[in-house]
Amino acid sequence: MRPQAQHYGLMTTTSLWATFVSLHGESKIRMYWRSPVMDLVPDKKNNPSIKRVIGIMSGKGGVGKSTVAVLLAQALVARGRSVGILDADITGPSLPRLLGVDSFRAESDGHRLFPIVNEEGIKVLSINLFNENEEDPVIWRGPLLGKAIEQFWGDTEWGQLDYLIIDFPPGTSDVALTAFQTIPFAGVVVVGTPQDYVSMIVKKSVNMATMMKAPVLGIVENMRSLVCPDCGKEIQLFDDGGAGSGKRLGLPLFASLPWRKEVAQARSLSWAALPEAVHKDADHIAHEVELAVASWIPPASAEPEQAGCTDEGCECGTQSCCESCADAPART
Repeated sequence: MRPQAQHYGLMTTTSLWATFVSLHGESKIRMYWRSPVMDLVPDKKNNPSIKRVIGIMSGKGGVGKSTVAVLLAQALVARGRSVGILDADITGPSLPRLLGVDSFRAESDGHRLFPIVNEEGIKVLSINLFNENEEDPVIWRGPLLGKAIEQFWGDTEWGQLDYLIIDFPPGTSDVALTAFQTIPFAGVVVVGTPQDYVSMIVKKSVNMATMMKAPVLGIVENMRSLVCPDCGKEIQLFDDGGAGSGKRLGLPLFASLPWRKEVAQARSLSWAALPEAVHKDADHIAHEVELAVASWIPPASAEPEQAGCTDEGCECGTQSCCESCADAPART
């Protein structure tokens, strides 16, 4: 019997079923079709030396996610926190340049990885700190990308940290999934620009974090306006009738950052060289993050709906796909 349209892990709809069946045959696919509650959120690997992990994600590239990650890290340091930052964008790393450590190389003793510490005291780890040439591409398939994230988290000598900031890559695929399944996040901050279609893509990341039981704290809206380099006037670039990204996504708006020439054209973001207005914006984001983490109340848990097996019988035909499957009568 063909399953109804419903969620199966991170995959949805009968179109996926139809595609798999056309490639491999229905009887074979039924053996591997799984319920949404199996292994989606396994036990995380805690690091007792790191108090809180904050993810910065978007789902969409080019919205200023890495810049926000750096500004948040710098603002937290300015508040007296000990901070590290992990560049999870394995195939498109930018943090070494933004933090001014791209001329350095990280080290390993064969067992542990040692991050670079920048001039502001931020501990930085990125795949580009292990590449001889920062322009060399990382051409890896999903399993290797996932293993890199596991090593960056579990095999790195981070020392004592108040916060570890993780800069996610765009999208909701292998790296993001491994990070959510491996790392216990205290919260996630999403970054987006005010376009409606960007909000739709960013919402995918919000939904993924929710499915992975990571608290989504709020959103930073970027480039709604620009600050004129000549006169300093702030010019609005989007007029959406007040329907900002926070309203569209149903999240608290932590900050709305304007485009600034000093930030957009900087090769690296030195906290000391940034304008006071940028310091103020970044500190406001840090304040909102710390407040949200401290006041987060987990939503009431609900029993997930089992897919596949009912009193009528086993949907997959294997009598082994889920806990209730073995007790369900086989369907004919």
